[in-house]
Amino acid sequence: MAFNFGATAGAGAANPTGAFGGFGTTTTTAAPAFSFSAPTNAGTGGLFGTTQNKGFGFGTSFGTGTGTGLGSGLGTGLGFGGFGTQQQQTTLGSGLFSQPAQTPAQSNQLINTASALSAPTLLGDERDAILAKWNQLQAFWGTGKGYFNNNIAPVEFTQENPFCRFKAVGYSLMPNNKDEDGLVVLVFNRKETDIRSQQQQLVESLHKILGGNQTLTVNVEGVRTMPDDQTEVIIYVVERSPNGTSRRVPATTLYAHFEQANIKSSLQQLGVSLAMARTELSPAQVKQLLQNPPAGVDPIIWEQAKVDNPDPDKLIPVPMVGFKELLRRLKVQDQMTKQHQTRLDIISEDISELQKNQTTTMAKIAQYKRKLMALSHRTLQVLIQQEIQRKSGYAIQADEEQLRVQLDTIQCELNAPTQFKGRLNELMSQIRMQNHFGAVRAEERYYIDADLLREIKQHLKQQQEGLSHLISIIKDDLEDIKLIEHGLNESIPIRGGVFS
Repeated sequence: MAFNFGATAGAGAANPTGAFGGFGTTTTTAAPAFSFSAPTNAGTGGLFGTTQNKGFGFGTSFGTGTGTGLGSGLGTGLGFGGFGTQQQQTTLGSGLFSQPAQTPAQSNQLINTASALSAPTLLGDERDAILAKWNQLQAFWGTGKGYFNNNIAPVEFTQENPFCRFKAVGYSLMPNNKDEDGLVVLVFNRKETDIRSQQQQLVESLHKILGGNQTLTVNVEGVRTMPDDQTEVIIYVVERSPNGTSRRVPATTLYAHFEQANIKSSLQQLGVSLAMARTELSPAQVKQLLQNPPAGVDPIIWEQAKVDNPDPDKLIPVPMVGFKELLRRLKVQDQMTKQHQTRLDIISEDISELQKNQTTTMAKIAQYKRKLMALSHRTLQVLIQQEIQRKSGYAIQADEEQLRVQLDTIQCELNAPTQFKGRLNELMSQIRMQNHFGAVRAEERYYIDADLLREIKQHLKQQQEGLSHLISIIKDDLEDIKLIEHGLNESIPIRGGVFS
């Protein structure tokens, strides 16, 4: 659900200083009245233009912490800045999709790297072998300089070099938003609570940055928290024409306007660290991207990543270079897990509330059924009395005689002792007995599991066997005691006669 915040009256082209106090002030002068019908910056060239358009619309580089590249988060999507180095910013039109031929500088770079890793000639003795191993270690780690010749500058090893071992391939979700939706993502270095509490001021500041044109309305599509106390705000701008119709400004046009130098500085003063247009990739762009592995990624690994893609229609492989990128993706995953858990807790509370409402509703339905039955009986009694009053003084008609005969037959069957009357009396006695016992004992009923009941029986059986064995021992002991007593009684008179 979008939050529609209209432009304030009198915004004009005034200096927007202090318009959004929570996000800092700006000292730059607002741009003149801006119309999205004709973009003012023709040099950007849209999506596949010159290097001014640095992002494809999905986020920062997966390989670096700065620059435009492959996605600021798992759910943010992909931005194609070339998968590349920290200093290079490759656009779609000039690098990734065009795949130019290898320049002599690139060839020399590969030759120098191979020389530094295999056969450096810096010292001219056996120490060059040790230096080669050291250069290999630096290349594997992705940092340092590789010296190999006194007359040639050393090779700079970065994490994007083909020999770096700390690389992997992950997957990111491709956005499905069209350019006509006009969605642009602004990443703020602010917490979500600060953004939400000052959302109205943010909308007003963005409207002033757009020139304060009364025909433009800034709308907030959604706000989402991100790791490291950052917040993602999705906006779109609606342009109203004089004839009363309105349309959304395309995402690429709005993004091109935000990339202008004066506008970009104003956004940075508001706390915006990144702006990107959220648009989907065409099938041709996806195919071209998948056919060319990014810089520093082995083609075999890239092909295996395409094979292992769990959902090729929605996910696209992206490189992960270095521990910093792995940590960032881990933070994003933890953040999404927390959001999912929060949503599950909300759903659980809703389910509990619905269960309570269901119990209350069932009780009310039962109460209404009893009330309906009582009202039906009362209505029937009223109809009987009315029919009696209406038929008083008239002779019994034929249909009434038939009904009387049927009632007499039913009464005789009910009064027969061997048929229904005995059964009815038995049912009535059982109902009275159940009501009596239900009033005496508690309502709780206990149920013993079959396995537990079997164990109890086995235990009682063992106790019974033990008691039987103990009783037999006692009986044997009593027999022995009786025998001893009998022997003692017989020996006493004999001893008395001897001593006498």
